[in-house]
Amino acid sequence: MRKFLIALFGLSFVWMSIMTVRTSLQMNIMDSFPLFSANPWAVATLWDAYFGFITFYVWVAWRERGWGARMLWFILIMGLGNIAMSGYMLIQLLKLAPHDAMETLLRRPAR
Repeated sequence: MRKFLIALFGLSFVWMSIMTVRTSLQMNIMDSFPLFSANPWAVATLWDAYFGFITFYVWVAWRERGWGARMLWFILIMGLGNIAMSGYMLIQLLKLAPHDAMETLLRRPAR
């Protein structure tokens, strides 16, 4: 399961990074707002994405004990979305010891 999750979040991190750079080279994000805001489905999808980011962030904030880390991850998740979320998961997965159960990933780390 650990290898599968590393592959899944690694693919997500790489794919979203490539797509973000590729899209940024085609159109400046600031230039896209008039087109984007005119499409109700685009706006609904954006709201959906950000509620997902906030939901994930609540879990991150619960896991992270320091306010500095909490603030950094909030900025990264809200700014980079799934790139930051998959990066966070990769970091957590790589911190697991080989003998750790996958449930360890979901728990709050001991001090």
